[in-house]
Amino acid sequence: MKQPLIDIRQFSFAIGEKTVLDSVSLTVFEDEYLSVIGPNGAGKTTLLKCLLRIHTGGSGSITLKGKPIEQYSRKALALLMSYVPQGNGSRLPFTVEEFVMMGRYPHLSPFTTFTPDDRKAVRDALCLTGAMELANRRMYTLSGGERQTVFIAAALAQGAPIMLLDEPATFLDPRHEAEINGVLKKIRKEAGVTIITVTHNINSAALDGDRVAILKNGAVAFMGNALDIMSNDVLEPVYGKSFTFVRHPATGENVIVPDMEHRLTRMKRIITD
Repeated sequence: MKQPLIDIRQFSFAIGEKTVLDSVSLTVFEDEYLSVIGPNGAGKTTLLKCLLRIHTGGSGSITLKGKPIEQYSRKALALLMSYVPQGNGSRLPFTVEEFVMMGRYPHLSPFTTFTPDDRKAVRDALCLTGAMELANRRMYTLSGGERQTVFIAAALAQGAPIMLLDEPATFLDPRHEAEINGVLKKIRKEAGVTIITVTHNINSAALDGDRVAILKNGAVAFMGNALDIMSNDVLEPVYGKSFTFVRHPATGENVIVPDMEHRLTRMKRIITD
């Protein structure tokens, strides 16, 4: 039986008087792709920040490889978990290669320089993510999709076995969103990295991941097989609305299609007028 890589038990966390996470219990296993979804304000980003100890405190327990997470130093934690925050338009002056090289910081000591192993890790990360051709470009010249790919490459170069991502495809067009999802699946398959990603894309969560955790009001509303979320029995109580599903032509699995109520209402109005 697999042992949990991350084990969260009855964990609660508050910011001021507001409870953001409420008795959350979930496990993450080695080499797993876990998607975390839920409405705005459900506590998804806070959960990632508690795992990374950006937020400290709370009640209950979080263990990483069987050890309480608060017993890890910042450096030791960075050797095990990397983080890709939500995309932003920062005008970073570095080249792509310089930026990805910064991902090697947990492996450095004060006054040391980059080693051949560090440079190989950067090259490997750029190659695996398909960003090698961007190596000499300045970060501020990149498109949103290119920049997000480079952020993922920097996290990969960090060499941690777990990668946490906060809405990695936010603000990207459909092509670049598909490319980012493809990069994550490739990293999981070829580098053996455990992926935990927060997303608002329910279709992506169901089709790309192994399991899905759904948060609502800071609590776990569902935890299970990714494809099992695609029903209104699961989604309607969480999002407060019903969804329309069709069979995916390639996989035969349920996917959500856009609501058409406003379109049908407009068509009826045109016909009656």
